[in-house]
Amino acid sequence: MNRLQIMVLFGGESSEHDVSIASARNVYAALDNDKYDTYLCYITKDGEWLLIDSFDDVSDPQSASELLPVLGSRAFYNRSDATTLDIDVVIPILHGRNGEDGTVQGLAQLLHIPMVGCDVTASGIAMNKLACKQVLAANELPVIPFLVHRQYENTPDFEHITSVLGDVLFVKPARAGSSVGVSKVRSKDELIAALKNAHIHDPIVLIEKAIEGRELEVAVLGTPPHHRVSGVGEIVPGEEFYTYDDKYSPSSSATVHVTANIDTSIKDQITKIAEKAYIELDCRGMARIDFIVDGDGRPYVMEVNTIPGFTNISMYPKLWREQGVGYSELLDILVEDAYSNGTMNTITEEGA
Repeated sequence: MNRLQIMVLFGGESSEHDVSIASARNVYAALDNDKYDTYLCYITKDGEWLLIDSFDDVSDPQSASELLPVLGSRAFYNRSDATTLDIDVVIPILHGRNGEDGTVQGLAQLLHIPMVGCDVTASGIAMNKLACKQVLAANELPVIPFLVHRQYENTPDFEHITSVLGDVLFVKPARAGSSVGVSKVRSKDELIAALKNAHIHDPIVLIEKAIEGRELEVAVLGTPPHHRVSGVGEIVPGEEFYTYDDKYSPSSSATVHVTANIDTSIKDQITKIAEKAYIELDCRGMARIDFIVDGDGRPYVMEVNTIPGFTNISMYPKLWREQGVGYSELLDILVEDAYSNGTMNTITEEGA
């Protein structure tokens, strides 16, 4: 087989721009040069798509070439030299808005380029915590109890909320990741401040019951029915909860256990829930499903991440390494899954 032309897409306009760069460095280093010709497409914080030669160009992209999509052609137009760059598979290492929410996936569909990971619909639903909770709950999967606040609404009554959800709350934007905009709340004043902070990132905000428990994660790989589920890993936050700094700061005291020390019955329950969530959301390629398990051993789905992190401390590649799937092999599987199955949902009309 000819070498595949791979584009690693990273950066982006979201608050997780720097996390994306860190992940993309690892992905690029692990891609097999004997199998792929790999191109780096850096999306600036302003939304420009630039073809760069190395990650050194990220800090000073003045000499980079602007790329423009050529719809329906499986290609990009290089404005610098007026050439066309044909691409076989795109690997999106993007997080948050305009990357993980179905927008880039929709562009890939219009380009007719297979993209690693979930399609437009699954990406959009999983990114929207409200929509995701609604789909999971409708399929009898356990979600954390919550209420919704929209930006145009009055400040909700704190006493009423705590009577429904308990004395301690979490406030989070509906469409943001890596704990961006998340606050823990114990008072009316904290609630007002938390809503203001969360609404910076999204007009829809969730107010959740704070469940004290263990944070567990499961990785899923492949397109059903040819998918597999990893073991259960555990995150032990170094702070009061797993904040952005706790996830990515070099000084973080959070610890990652790729094999959670939990009862087999709970582990089996969590993996079954993770697999069902993956299927019901119509995920493909990859996803990481995050749980919290309370003191009575009850698991709740916290969120579904359709483009999990690939940094040095990220759980998704660690869970697969524990299963005997190394970093390069994991990327081979993801590329083959996208190339074989596509993410375009192309419909052939019989008799047309």
